[in-house]
Amino acid sequence: MSDNPTRGRWGLVAAALLLQFSIGAVYAWSVFAKALQDAEPFGLSKTEAATPFEVAIGMIFIGTYVGGRVQDKRGPRPVALVGGVIYALGVLLASLARSREDLPLLVLGYGVLGGFGLGLAYIVPIAMLQKWFPDRRGLITGLAVGGFGFGAVLTSPVAQALIGQNPDVPTRAFLPLGLAYLVMSLAGAAFFRNPPPGYAVPGWTPAGGTGATGTTDYTQGEALRTPQWYLLAAILTLSVTAGIALISQAAASATDIAGYSATAAASAVGVLAVFNGGGRVFWAAVSDKIGRMPSFVAILGLQAVCFALLPHASQPALFFLLAAVIYLCYGGTFGTMPATAGDFFGVRNAGAIYGLMIIGWSLGGVVGPLIASHLIGEDKDYTRGYTTIAVIAAVSMVLPLLTRAPKGRATATGDAGEQAPAARARTGG
Repeated sequence: MSDNPTRGRWGLVAAALLLQFSIGAVYAWSVFAKALQDAEPFGLSKTEAATPFEVAIGMIFIGTYVGGRVQDKRGPRPVALVGGVIYALGVLLASLARSREDLPLLVLGYGVLGGFGLGLAYIVPIAMLQKWFPDRRGLITGLAVGGFGFGAVLTSPVAQALIGQNPDVPTRAFLPLGLAYLVMSLAGAAFFRNPPPGYAVPGWTPAGGTGATGTTDYTQGEALRTPQWYLLAAILTLSVTAGIALISQAAASATDIAGYSATAAASAVGVLAVFNGGGRVFWAAVSDKIGRMPSFVAILGLQAVCFALLPHASQPALFFLLAAVIYLCYGGTFGTMPATAGDFFGVRNAGAIYGLMIIGWSLGGVVGPLIASHLIGEDKDYTRGYTTIAVIAAVSMVLPLLTRAPKGRATATGDAGEQAPAARARTGG
């Protein structure tokens, strides 16, 4: 046996990124949505073209809930493999759609199967890598979900090129993409494994605990009996609500507020996706330095300021800067929250605990766009819409100020409370 138990753990990061790149391609749906509206055999409305994606986002929570519970019991590899296969099969099924009458097939393939498989696979590397990197929990979860954020950046130009080969039947592009997703996800997931029992990082001891993983870990039921779980879920929901309100209106906002051409707006949205991915790594690393709750205060506060200014940003450069900060913070929420849940509840059951918390993603993903579209309306009242979002983000800053780690848990900055009864029972305290 190697004297260094951490040997090879960075290889697992590479494998996780490969999987996340493939499933993160779901965010490239806007490329297909436009093509499905323009292609004569389809001619979908905006609402119809958005339906497969909305169903996929809604199904993610179901996948993460199931996948989180199973991977905590069966290990990461089988869940990630099954998730990758279901996701790829859903995309391949969507490739069979040939006309407007096949919209239910798109919803079933890309939406139901694709979203469920995505959720199964998404939660696995987040939970697994926290166990391998207790010393760098924020950074490593940021990398894990950062790969997901960059998936659309890598996929969008490829998808656009494939659609261009047969613009009348854009769904044909799903066939090569689905096959590529299958290969990438299986290649990455094949290497997944949990650390051995008693695993510890040499020379590292967490504040208030030992270097071994699994110390004072909560079960899902115990976590759900704490107010902290609901506070974290609320922070996730509200931050996602704010960020995705802009994401759902980004291209139109760039045109209407700052005078971007349609082409320039599309290009700007593509570049902004880089900030979504980068924010997951950036804020997760920042949270390791300044603490999780201060990071969430900053994330929500910056979104509040930027949303308040955005409707008045008639200069293209200023508009892009404000939008980039919002995208950075949106991604940062996903990069920081898994590490926070690990700090608060331990990593042994991280899949089940954080997998259930992903309900905040689904709720925010529905509520944010609805608020934005309703308040902005046909009269394009961006001041009313984005000022309301700014107020929501500003008020939400109260939640991380009120949130403290459960008793017996140490945070990223080393603060810990008294041991809770369950924690004492498991540690003999």
